Amino acid sequence: MSTDITINKPKPIPTKKGLQLFNRSADVKNTMQTLEAGKSVLITDFYSNGLTLLKEVQLYLKRRMPNKTFNEQRAFRAAYRKLSNLILIEIADQKLTVSKAPSIGWLQKFYAEEKSSFLLPFPQVQGLNSSWQWYTNGIIIPVLRNKIHPYYGTYFPTRFDHLILFDNWLKRYSGPKKTAIDIGIGSGILSYQMVKHGFQKVFGTDTNPNAIAGLKEFLGDTKLSRKIELDQGHLFGAWEKQTELIVFNPPWLPKTSENDKNDEAIYYNETLFPDFFTEAKKRLLPDGKLVILFSNLAEITSVTKDHPIEIELAKGNRFTLEKCIKKTVKTASDKTKRDQHWRALEEVQLWILNHK
Repeated sequence: MSTDITINKPKPIPTKKGLQLFNRSADVKNTMQTLEAGKSVLITDFYSNGLTLLKEVQLYLKRRMPNKTFNEQRAFRAAYRKLSNLILIEIADQKLTVSKAPSIGWLQKFYAEEKSSFLLPFPQVQGLNSSWQWYTNGIIIPVLRNKIHPYYGTYFPTRFDHLILFDNWLKRYSGPKKTAIDIGIGSGILSYQMVKHGFQKVFGTDTNPNAIAGLKEFLGDTKLSRKIELDQGHLFGAWEKQTELIVFNPPWLPKTSENDKNDEAIYYNETLFPDFFTEAKKRLLPDGKLVILFSNLAEITSVTKDHPIEIELAKGNRFTLEKCIKKTVKTASDKTKRDQHWRALEEVQLWILNHK
C-alpha cells in the first residue's frame, strides 16, 4: 500500500534575466505580442498588475475567438490557459515579491526547501491562493454536517445535485453496511455520506496523490480515520476483497484533446469505463450493488452520443440495471458570465447495477 506520497504542485521556474516586465506603465499591445510569440512576461510592482494583464488576455481572445457553444468555450479556455501561463511572478523566501500580494500558506508548505528565489505562472499562483482560502476556511456541503477542507489540487464539487441524489438513495438503502469502496475519493464527500448513513468501513482510492495526502491529514487519528481507509492507485488500487457496495463518481466528459489529459477529474479516456467494469465484476459480492453517479452533459453539449454505462449494459454481459434515478440540474447562476444555455437540459443520474 502507498505510504510515500509525492504532492503535485506547480513546478518552480528558475529566475530568468531579460524577461519583459509588466507594470502599470507597460504597453499592453506590445505585451500581448510577446505572449503570442510564446515568450514569458514577468509581473512587477503590484500583485494587481497580474490581475490586470489576465483581463487583457481575456479581452484579447474575446476579440479573436467565438465563445458561445460548449466546444467553443473549451477551445477558448485552452487558448487562455496557454497564454496566461506565460505570465510569471517571483517568489522569494516562500512569499510573493510584489506589493499588496496575498499571503498563501501553500508556499510555506510546498517550497520550504527552495533556498533561492524562483518564478511561477501567475494563474497557478491564483490557484494556490484560492485553494488556500478553501482549505483554511472550509466549504459547506449541503449533504454533510461538517465543512470539508479540500487540499490543494483536489477536486471538489461546486454543484450538489448528484450528491443530494446519492444521499436520498442512501437513506432508502436497506442492504448490508459492512464495507464499501469509493473509487476516485477526491475530497471524500461520498465516503463521508456513506459513514453518515451507517457504513462500518469505506475503502477509498484515488490516482491523485494530493487527494490521498489531504484526506490523511484531515482524518488524522480521529474516529473517522478508523472508518475510512485510503490508497493511492488507479481504480481499485490495493483493494482486492469483495464488498457489498461499490460507488463511482467518474468524470462526465470524454477526453477529446491533449489539453484534457491534465484534468482526470473532469475528462475520461476510452479505457476508463471498460477497465472499471472488468475490475468491479471481480470485487462486487454476489448480492452487492454498483452505484455510478453520472450526467447527460456530454450528450446535450454534442461532445459525444456514446453513454459508457449504457454501452456496458448493452454489450458487457456483466451487470443488469436495477434502476436509474434522474434529477434535473438547477440552472446556472444569473451571476455567471459564461453562456450555458444547455444547462436547462442537464440532468444528473444515479445508476444502480447488479451482477448478471
